[in-house]
Amino acid sequence: MAGHALTAAPTGRSLASPVARVRTALIVVALLAWEALAASGLVVHDVVPSLGKIASALWSLVIGGVTGAVVGLVLGGNRFLSRAFEPYLHYLGPTPKIIFFPIMIMWFGVGGGSKIAMGALSCFFPVALSTAVGMRQIEPVLVRVGKSFRATTAQMVAKIYLPAIRPAMLTGLRLGLGVAVIGVLLAETKLSNRGLGYLVIQRYTTFDMPGMYALLIVVFLLAIVANALLTRWSGDSVR
Repeated sequence: MAGHALTAAPTGRSLASPVARVRTALIVVALLAWEALAASGLVVHDVVPSLGKIASALWSLVIGGVTGAVVGLVLGGNRFLSRAFEPYLHYLGPTPKIIFFPIMIMWFGVGGGSKIAMGALSCFFPVALSTAVGMRQIEPVLVRVGKSFRATTAQMVAKIYLPAIRPAMLTGLRLGLGVAVIGVLLAETKLSNRGLGYLVIQRYTTFDMPGMYALLIVVFLLAIVANALLTRWSGDSVR
């Protein structure tokens, strides 16, 4: 029986490798096809943005998400800092972030930097607050176990805090994704000559309603894809 189990194990691993190669090949083909369509000129400019532009836009979510997660970990793990600073997050969180756009322009200019900063700022608050709440809901016994093994701060974060607060962080990331997209689009409508937000307003001002709704559908589909990736990542993390 044991010999049979030992001989069966490599078969499972050998099956996993071709599957992984096929998945990787599909992703590469899809990315190449997207980039080719973006460079072909067959569609309106920025309706199918290049991979470079998509990557730069994702920085808003990454920067805001990472910063919010760090702040949430600190506030959730320190009662004094939480009582001192967390109320300001609750006050500023519901504030429309577009009022900070003039400051972003002064700091980062009128290019893509100010748009990314707007998205990061919008994403920061829901991630920070959700992470702080998740930290306070960690079972005390888990913290005591980590301290009993004399775990360092980095080990406590990696082995105890992050696994325990994963659901709260994912909720914050989903909320942050939505407001980050809104922040970037609003920034593009205010001061830009490119981007989906600019194109939506352009179609509206020229009464091109079919074009405007087509662009809105593109934004909707991009949000669905990003949320699906977050869901897939959370499922893979659980497994």
